[in-house]
Amino acid sequence: MLKKRELIGQESHILFDLMAHPDVFPFVRHKAYSHDEFLFLIKQTIEAEEKGELISRTIIDEWANPIGTINLYDIKDGAGFLGTWIGKPYHGKGYNKLAKEALFNEAFYDLGIETIYMRIRKENIRSIKAAEKLPYTLKANKTKKSIFDQLNSNGYIYDLYEVSKDLYSLYLMRQESIQDGTQALEA
Repeated sequence: MLKKRELIGQESHILFDLMAHPDVFPFVRHKAYSHDEFLFLIKQTIEAEEKGELISRTIIDEWANPIGTINLYDIKDGAGFLGTWIGKPYHGKGYNKLAKEALFNEAFYDLGIETIYMRIRKENIRSIKAAEKLPYTLKANKTKKSIFDQLNSNGYIYDLYEVSKDLYSLYLMRQESIQDGTQALEA
């Protein structure tokens, strides 16, 4: 589902073409207007990850084809901001939730992250609906008011969502107990 970003091979061409789609491009955090610029951004991303400033992964489908990216930016004090984009042909197929959960598992349980924030443009209805479908996501406009105000210092542009390690862990435990209960009933 996820793999580390790389510069080599066909992957960068495929991702650049997917990112350039008009339904995707406006919502990409780091935009590239040419393939060369995209390669430069990938190189910068890989270097920043090596310094511990971010986490960046390529989202792949079940046949290992690259379909988008998921990143945790601005990591500081055990928290960071999530940025995800998936190519238009893959919208509505469940990849968003799978990619997020794969990154949350890695970030929370392997890399020591405690909180993941999502800033979503208020006009990005697709992303807002996707975030609000996740049972472990809380809208944090009021509960994290200082962060919300900082994101919107030039006017109300973003809604803020929060995923805490504790709430995500509780969700996983509930899912596990539901599966255990189902297995017990089937036995």
